Amino acid sequence: MRIRPYTAADCPAVLALFYNTVHTVNRRDYTPAQLDAWAPAGPDAARWDASLKAHAALVAVDQAGGLLGFGDMDTAAGYLDRLYVAARCQRQGVGGALCGALEALLSPGTRVTVQASLTARPFFEARGYRVIRAQQVERRGVTLPNLLMEKRLPGPVPDASFGQAAQKPEGGACRNRKV
Repeated sequence: MRIRPYTAADCPAVLALFYNTVHTVNRRDYTPAQLDAWAPAGPDAARWDASLKAHAALVAVDQAGGLLGFGDMDTAAGYLDRLYVAARCQRQGVGGALCGALEALLSPGTRVTVQASLTARPFFEARGYRVIRAQQVERRGVTLPNLLMEKRLPGPVPDASFGQAAQKPEGGACRNRKV
């Protein structure tokens, strides 16, 4: 596995992974209507591309360049906006590697926040995040529950200097297993 910066060429694969992950992995915690509101078919690719480019966005790829996961962070706000891993790659270190690389972009002591799905709660808790509050968000007229979570990165509270280089963990590709 290699972690690298997102490029516009990644957008189609990112959109497909997002849709498939939400509709596969999150179905145990959300209704079909909630999944469709969260990850509709036919999203606006230009809007997604612009949003990812506005943040520090990373992708995890296998040796052949296939997308394993992606994530993005608003480094100025310390806000982890998105973190998604292919369904076949769940619990194999892809999410942890991406999250770690995104957190490494921030200064020590920074407060990181994320609006985590109910499904992702155990992942973030295992990484030291704590629930601030449960909340309801609206997507396309449908209400979805999620959790505002936070974590203080180790080290002294920063003085507003951001942008350290991310680590690029190496490892094997995900095993292909049926979901």
